[in-house]
Amino acid sequence: MSEQRIQIVQNILSANDAIAEQNRQLLQKARLFSINLMASPGAGKTSLIEQTVKKLAQDYRILVIDGDIATTFDADRAIAAGAAAIQINTGGDCHLDAVMLNKALIQADLSQYDLLIVENVGNLVCPASFELGTARNVLVASVPEGHDKPHKYPSMYRGVHYVLLNKIDLLPYVDFDIDFFRKGLEALNPAVELVLVSCRSGEGLDNWLQWLRNKIGEFRAS
Repeated sequence: MSEQRIQIVQNILSANDAIAEQNRQLLQKARLFSINLMASPGAGKTSLIEQTVKKLAQDYRILVIDGDIATTFDADRAIAAGAAAIQINTGGDCHLDAVMLNKALIQADLSQYDLLIVENVGNLVCPASFELGTARNVLVASVPEGHDKPHKYPSMYRGVHYVLLNKIDLLPYVDFDIDFFRKGLEALNPAVELVLVSCRSGEGLDNWLQWLRNKIGEFRAS
């Protein structure tokens, strides 16, 4: 990569980080706990959102901002589950950036919500480079993807605060080494929290839901 190319990339990321800080301040002012939910396509982000909204909507007001290259399918599912939702179509970009999120944030009265879930575009590469300004970065991994993903995508796994390993109901049928996955994750991110879940059966979701409740409470009290 040439020096000119490096400088262009640095300028893009620097400009994005400045808007991300603006987003962070907006969310903090509203005392709105927010997560940037990332995963590869098919790992189960939207299924997790559906289950989360169904379990928490009676106690918390939830806003979902969905990022996709096209369609409103995921936002429609979030609304059907009981959340408010805003769709961002990137028009080909493989990730959300802070500018896209800012445009969505200013459409909403953030003070009316307790939890913001930003569903990023399905990708394990680009979203890792673009801060959005959310309070936490959360990654959904899945058993069918294979146990080598922390080793193959270190930037993504290094930068997250919480990891859900989804589709554990498939473990009897898939060659997946949980210890190998866990060791790769811990080598990159020793402090990260890992929970094993199945959005289909509901196994493990109570741990995830309690983590969200705790963080929402902390944000309200801040």
